[in-house]
Amino acid sequence: MGNCPNYRPFLMSNTKTKKAPNKAGWILLVSVVILYGVAALFNSSEAFEALKKSVKVLQVILPVLLIVVLLMAVINSFIQPKKIAKHLGKESGVKGWVIALLSGLFSHGSGYVWYPMLSDLRRHGVRDGLIVTFFYARAIKLPWLPMMVAYFGTGFTLALTFYILLGAVLQGLIIDKLLPDSELESDV
Repeated sequence: MGNCPNYRPFLMSNTKTKKAPNKAGWILLVSVVILYGVAALFNSSEAFEALKKSVKVLQVILPVLLIVVLLMAVINSFIQPKKIAKHLGKESGVKGWVIALLSGLFSHGSGYVWYPMLSDLRRHGVRDGLIVTFFYARAIKLPWLPMMVAYFGTGFTLALTFYILLGAVLQGLIIDKLLPDSELESDV
């Protein structure tokens, strides 16, 4: 292994190889359909109730997913990857961290609806550390801050908010050190 010139551990690989399309979504869909089928065999009324609840959840999520797809289309149409990389890429500096923190702070909705757009931005050169920072900063919910002040006081709320933002940056820095130059390749 050590003497082989072509040996490179996974995280150290710099080669770009063409990957087969990711089939995880289809595997998940087929698995869920099979599980619903098995559940229906044992208790059809409960399985039907679960299916109805799943459809209700899908009705709630679908508009948000459509907005994310629309945002992705806008980003792909009007924003060149070079511009994204300039603001959130390897050379973004402090500005990139501030953008990631503020974007996470002001983002709303469930985290998983941001996955497609952030994956797309990552393919365009956004650093992994900034994506992690975005997700970590989402822990602060601006609409809840007044209630938090009412229950815990201003000092506690400010201290907690500061440490969450600091933690967001630290987590991003750790990811940037562990995975330099986006070596964790996207399967999407």
